[in-house]
Parts: sequence; structure tokens; C-alpha cells
Amino acid sequence: MRPAALVTGGGRGIGRAVVEALAPDAWVAALDLEFAHPGGPADTEIEADVRDAVALGHAVERIERERGGLDWVVCCAGIIRDRVSWKMSDAEWSDVLHVNLTGAFNTVRAAAARLRRSSCGRIVLVSSINAVRGNFGQGNYAASKAGLIGLARSLAVELARDRVTVNVVAPGFIATDMTRGLPEDVHERAVARTPLGRIGRPAEVAAAVRFLCSEAAGFITGVVLPVDGGQLLGGI
Repeated sequence: MRPAALVTGGGRGIGRAVVEALAPDAWVAALDLEFAHPGGPADTEIEADVRDAVALGHAVERIERERGGLDWVVCCAGIIRDRVSWKMSDAEWSDVLHVNLTGAFNTVRAAAARLRRSSCGRIVLVSSINAVRGNFGQGNYAASKAGLIGLARSLAVELARDRVTVNVVAPGFIATDMTRGLPEDVHERAVARTPLGRIGRPAEVAAAVRFLCSEAAGFITGVVLPVDGGQLLGGI
């Protein structure tokens, strides 16, 4: 039987690309707050808020009823509320932290018991290169994504005895709905700061996730894999 996978934020952007990438290898449940285009590549779609721990528990129970277990969890759900720190509201700070970081924690906590019983347990958290380098107006976003790295490395230690691997993918500037609405000069600066000279594609991030879920990555845990066209290289 193919592994069962849960992808949060699976209705759009990188999350939807991850669903598409995993579909040949796994039975995939896509979870999102809502699905603008239902009937996508997932085997089942679940509407839930990752901030709601009870709803996440019900989602995992539903997957277990339908598939008998859960093997892979990929946390892609995320939002941005950009503003310089001294003008940022309490809500702008807390909303981003609650979705991006607490949402991932809620998901992993709900799934942990099932993953520990799996023979091929995998967790992949989608962070950002801004977790490492920071970015103007994104103190909340960078903090939430840096938190994912700390969470993943702690989980990697905690779950190693159960042979569950936990890793992080850190995308650079990727062409998604979240970035398409940004001004053209922002896109131009992103390309100029990328040694490979272009913006990344969601499918390229998803390919990294697929690898980390695969049997070939069974001896890799606790790592952060940038998918950024070289943006984190020194001097840029």
C-alpha cells in the first residue's frame, strides 16, 4: 500500500505543487482553510484551520479511517502580514505566528502517534530563506519561519528512535499567488539577488519535498535544504 500523506496549505501555491509531486508515490490528503478550485490532485480534500488543534485532530482521525494510518506530513500552510516592526500591530504579529508556526506544531502534534507507528515516517516543514537572513518588513514572518527550523530540529531528535525523519525546506523567491501581487521592482530585485538569475517555481520546491519523503532520504534528518537559486550565497 502506498504511504498516506497529509499536506497542509495544500490548496494553492507551494502546497498544491507538493500535493501534485507526492501523488505518484502516495495517497495524499490536502488540508486548507478553503479550496478555491476543489477537485484538485489530492485523493481527499479537508477544509480546516491549522490554528484549530481540535480540527487538526479530527482531520488526522479522518485520514486514519480512510487509509488506516498516516506516514508523511508536510506543513506548507502560511501567511504574510508585512509591516516594519515599529508599526506592526499585535494582530499582524500573532496571526502570522499562529498560522505559520503554531499551525505546524498543531499538525505535527496531532499526527505524531500515527507517524511513530509508521515504517516510513516523514515530516517536512516548509520554512523560508528569510528565516536565516531576515527581510525588511517581515519580522513576524521571519520569526515564524525561524521557529520552524528550531521545531524541526527538536522533533528530529525526539522522533529519531521511532525512525521518523524531520527536515526543513527553505524556499527563496518563488512564483506563487503570494508573490505575484508584489510590485515589479521587487521581482526585479529578487532576480538580481539570485545567482541563477530567475525566480523559482513551486514545482522545484515540491521536488525537494518529494525527495525528503522518499526512501532515498531515509538517513537524512534535522537538515535545512534551501531551494533558492543560490540566494543565500555570501556577498549577495
